[in-house]
Amino acid sequence: MKTANLLITAFFVPALMTLAQDKAATPEAVSAPAASTSAPTTVAAPLPAVASVAPDNSYVIGPTDVLSVTVWKEPTLSGTYLVRPDGMISVPLLGDLLANGLTAAQLTEQISARLKKFMQDPTVTVILTGINSKKIYMLGEVGRKGPLDMTPGMTLLQAIGTAGGLNDFANTKKIYILRVEGGAQQKIFVHYKQAVKGDLSANIALKPGDTIVVP
Repeated sequence: MKTANLLITAFFVPALMTLAQDKAATPEAVSAPAASTSAPTTVAAPLPAVASVAPDNSYVIGPTDVLSVTVWKEPTLSGTYLVRPDGMISVPLLGDLLANGLTAAQLTEQISARLKKFMQDPTVTVILTGINSKKIYMLGEVGRKGPLDMTPGMTLLQAIGTAGGLNDFANTKKIYILRVEGGAQQKIFVHYKQAVKGDLSANIALKPGDTIVVP
């Protein structure tokens, strides 16, 4: 009897082991990776740099111009000053100072020299914040004709924009600037389209008294 049981066990055990191995060897269905539903990343192209125009350091201060004077660590001496019709400004401690006919750098030196009588190594900054004594003029096919207050570093495009832009009938190929220098009048032709495209050399820096003519 025992011999029969041993024979049966010897017969079935290897068969069961083989079946288990076959089942383990059978690969399970592998699901395909889910398709990505997110939109592809778009890399924005870098924006072109915008060139800034610095105020002209040779600008000469005149009556009704507005100046910001800062004396480091001296708030009582710092402030905003309007150049009076006589060309003077009144600064605390120093009294009246002549600003008319000077550049901002020259006025800075003058204030610093005066302050050295009261303090050691004063740090002074003078910034032109409003140009009222200088004007330019717009003629022709623009939104607003006539005189415009000139801002520090004003360019051709800035002046046209301040005047309300060009009219529909403006001839952009024949715009020019009339400028008086050395007692003689110059006629400076303008490359308007190049200026709009970002050509800094075409976006001419204006001078007080310039007249922009837009046919």
